Amino acid sequence: MTTRRNFLQQAGLLTAGILIAPSCMVAKADTKNIGIQLYTLREELPKDAKGVIGKVAQAGYREVETFGYSDEWGFFGMKPKEFAELLKQHNLTAPSGHFGLDPYIAGENEDMLKSYIDAAKAVDMKYIIAPYLGQQLRQSASDYQRVAERLSKAGEACKAAGLQMAYHNHDFEFQQMDNTTGYDILLSETDPELVKFELDLYWVVRAGLDPVELFKKNPGRYELWHVKDMDKANQKLNTEVGSGSINYKQIFDNAKMAGVKHYVVEQENFAMDPFQSIAQSYTYVKDNLL
Repeated sequence: MTTRRNFLQQAGLLTAGILIAPSCMVAKADTKNIGIQLYTLREELPKDAKGVIGKVAQAGYREVETFGYSDEWGFFGMKPKEFAELLKQHNLTAPSGHFGLDPYIAGENEDMLKSYIDAAKAVDMKYIIAPYLGQQLRQSASDYQRVAERLSKAGEACKAAGLQMAYHNHDFEFQQMDNTTGYDILLSETDPELVKFELDLYWVVRAGLDPVELFKKNPGRYELWHVKDMDKANQKLNTEVGSGSINYKQIFDNAKMAGVKHYVVEQENFAMDPFQSIAQSYTYVKDNLL
């Protein structure tokens, strides 16, 4: 099965959780913003990308988050304008995308970010998200300081283009180094206006941390969440939201403190039909968490 890391490597990108937070004016969040990270359907997309997008809309989602864009491959084999038109046909939007930024972060490809900005604007995105850091970029605290510097520079370029830079975590960022963590460095050494964070709640819990404590320490920094549940028997596996061990009701009760604007459902493995799975997660989020 394709993993995120393997996919990014294959695409040449390593080497070369969706809703507006409830306000005091409304009793219930607007479900039109529930989204899905399309990496969830990475096995199905190469077979019939247009059909997959249609099934995502049928499941109830109104937003998608992309992954794996390149100038050669586009968005799942489609040029940005073609992909944007497909989304429009299904009453979908793509406010955010995961773009492989390792070469840019390493200082090897300054033009890469511009190509991503152009593609994002063509699809009317708001967020360009760094989804992963290769091991060579995160060996020390000073490495993370360099990452923060490059993310800040990317944030300036995104802001100038009317976009927002953001960073998506796994669990390695929370490992201790020099009495701190890589994640703390990224938070403290980036401007909150230039770099937002997409908090992957599964990876936070898997790292042994409490997402609500992160909200308290860094209010307003987490404009996007990845919402995927942890299998009760094996924490290395995902399951449908509401069927696992993560206390999502407590997390969602504190959504306003986090500053969240988009909840992006994601799942990386299945024990049922993937399209049945994503519909089940959507329904649980809509009916039980918002």
